[in-house]
Amino acid sequence: MTADHGPVSTADDREPRFSTWTGRARGWALRRLPQDKLLPEGQPSYVSSWIYVFGMGAVAAFVYILASGAVLALNGPTWFHASAFGRFINSTHLWSVELFFMFMVIHLWGKFWMAAWRGGRVLTWITGMVAFVVSIVTAFTGYLLQTNFDSQWIAFQAKDALNAVGVGAWFNVADLGQILMWHITLLPLAVAVVVALHVVLVRMHGVVPPLEAAESDAQLRPAAPNPAVESEDTK
Repeated sequence: MTADHGPVSTADDREPRFSTWTGRARGWALRRLPQDKLLPEGQPSYVSSWIYVFGMGAVAAFVYILASGAVLALNGPTWFHASAFGRFINSTHLWSVELFFMFMVIHLWGKFWMAAWRGGRVLTWITGMVAFVVSIVTAFTGYLLQTNFDSQWIAFQAKDALNAVGVGAWFNVADLGQILMWHITLLPLAVAVVVALHVVLVRMHGVVPPLEAAESDAQLRPAAPNPAVESEDTK
């Protein structure tokens, strides 16, 4: 008895057919996201414009938000009130959030005027907008965790508004424990998943070209020949 779980292909098939769901999933992923797109060595010439920097700037700010937020969460919601280092971490956490939103707004406005949904990139645009909306909710819950008079006043004002629309019993912004769980677990996970999907879609479809760019400009250009390598090959 033999077991063959590899790809099965025939002369008429242009692509191998897999006998397991894991093989089919791997084949689907490799067809849409080969290694040269996942970790590209080169990019089109128009990527040298500054408008393409702010998306990566938002991702970099988000990474620091997660790192500094983890330090604050591990030390408790009131740690930064009694520790100088805690105040520093809390301040840089706030600044990174402000940079994150600044970069994201510039990124979204730039892509809007470039019609970034062109070329089958509709889902890329949608995931970017969803990440922005979820990030606003995440930032709001973070503001409620300051455990000072301002955060308490805003929490109870928001609680009245949520009660008025009928969701106050489920989403109680005056409950510090519930807001802490939303802010450090559920909402950051949601933002991270959407951002990761957005980045993967950018790799799959390529960065959107400017409106005046030629449609033939590929996502990846062949690397320039290296004279040193060619000389070694001819020896």
